Amino acid sequence: MKQWKAYFKFVRPYAKWIVLTLFIGILKFGIPSLLPLVQKYVVDDILLNPAADFGQKVDRLLIVLGGTLFLFVIVRGPVEYARQYFAQLITARILYDLRNKLYGHLQRLSLRYYQNTKVGEVISRFINDAEQTKNIVEVGMMNIWLDLFTLIFVLGFMLYLNPLLTLVAIAIFPLYAIAVKVLYKRLKKLTKDRSAALAGIQAYLHERIQGISVIRSFALERHEARQFTGINGTYLNKAMAHSRWNAWTFAVINTLTDIAPLLVIGYGGYQVIQHHLTLGTFVAFFGYLDRLYAPLKRLINSSTVLTQASASWERVLELFEEPYDMTDRKDAEIMPGGMHGIGFRNVWFKYHEEGNWVLKNITLQVHPGQTVAFVGMSGGGKSSLVGLIPRFYDVQKGMITVGGKDVRDWTMESLRSRIGMVLQDNFLFSGSVRDNIKLGDPEADEEAVIAAAKAANAHDFIMQLPQGYDTEVGERGVKLSGGQKQRIAIARVFLKDPPILILDEATSALDLESEHLIQQSLQDLSQSRTTLIVAHRLSTITHADLIVVMKNGSVAERGTHEQLMAKEDGVYAQLYNIQNLNPSE
Repeated sequence: MKQWKAYFKFVRPYAKWIVLTLFIGILKFGIPSLLPLVQKYVVDDILLNPAADFGQKVDRLLIVLGGTLFLFVIVRGPVEYARQYFAQLITARILYDLRNKLYGHLQRLSLRYYQNTKVGEVISRFINDAEQTKNIVEVGMMNIWLDLFTLIFVLGFMLYLNPLLTLVAIAIFPLYAIAVKVLYKRLKKLTKDRSAALAGIQAYLHERIQGISVIRSFALERHEARQFTGINGTYLNKAMAHSRWNAWTFAVINTLTDIAPLLVIGYGGYQVIQHHLTLGTFVAFFGYLDRLYAPLKRLINSSTVLTQASASWERVLELFEEPYDMTDRKDAEIMPGGMHGIGFRNVWFKYHEEGNWVLKNITLQVHPGQTVAFVGMSGGGKSSLVGLIPRFYDVQKGMITVGGKDVRDWTMESLRSRIGMVLQDNFLFSGSVRDNIKLGDPEADEEAVIAAAKAANAHDFIMQLPQGYDTEVGERGVKLSGGQKQRIAIARVFLKDPPILILDEATSALDLESEHLIQQSLQDLSQSRTTLIVAHRLSTITHADLIVVMKNGSVAERGTHEQLMAKEDGVYAQLYNIQNLNPSE
């Protein structure tokens, strides 16, 4: 019941439209239900009427034809169009709302969730399973009610024509009920298994396409083909198990359906021979028999569709129910602009509850406008520490402050809007160079975009691209070099113009020439801002106001470059001397 209550939230705004569509649908299905009565009238009162002469029969037949043509052609056409249009409009709008809500939910899930979940699995639920849920409305809230109306409407006419023959016609109804109860319980499980297997294919495919260069470089094409064959085979087995059970379901239902006409032909034909039933009534009754079992079969098919839709909605709901690791406090405030200091007070942090501490009792104060560099061996906790400032994660113990307040006292949106980040591997979205720079400020004009590009030493190379700022960068920026991507990433931070700047290994993967250009841009960018730098090459951070040496999640040393170099046996001095002996470091 809980799952349907959650879905009805999306349906409620369109309740009036659904009711209107149902009324239109009643007209659509009600009009054809009159045809057997017309057949009875033509057979009994026109064709087999001994009291009417040839002319009278022809006149009556033409009148009947005129009336039915008007009803079935002039009236039914627009009714059919309106019913189809409104049904599709409602389901499309509900699906639109559902995906918007789901996308907003995905935006708020923590990085921890995405680190533990395959992207293809998320996409499968967002696209395939969400698409299937539209049948809950189209089939469950419209078609089923219309088919039930048709059943009641037709049964009413059949009872009017001959109650006893009606009982014969519906004698197999209990068998339908048993078949549905037995067959459809297993069908739901098979549907979920098939959806999960399809999601596995999408997850695997997404990963392999992203890592196609690794596959090529290690000549793994044949190995990957074998791996995919196994995953694809799993989906095939699940799909065939579902198809076999579905086919068995339809075989049983159709067999039951075929029994009814035989019973009616036998008993009804005998009644006609006995002159207890007119031929016209028998013809009309047989016409209604098809209109009785057609909606009944649609109802059975609807059970199949709804079973599949229900399984898909459960998978979507599971995604909706993923909790947020971090939310704004009820009394969270909007962080003001201007320069801010950053404080770390007895900070302890680990990524998983059962994991080891990544940061241990970090206490540090970064003053407004100060440049602080974090250095040390890989795995020391540098990137983890700066990632806590924009609340990518929350600390387990201690506190991080920005502007004198706990970061959890600011709204996440306002906090992150005051922070600019340049990472080692900055993500570029497919689209133009301009689009990627404007991520810093989507409302910026062309003049501001160009100014930001110039400040990042990116304007000259952009103008040499085939379409300049309109050049498509490709997925993840594959059409650009590492240095070009990095300069675009810096340009969008210039455009954002944040008071707090975080540079996390921003130049470590670049060649010396690109690093020199980008280093100039970064130094310009860090002017008049509170700047935190995570660096691998120590020669790039000698200008910092404070250098913090991290080791095993703790602060090993702190001071200026000169102060740290004065400690000849210190961690920083040893690292610096090693890198000077090996400049490639």
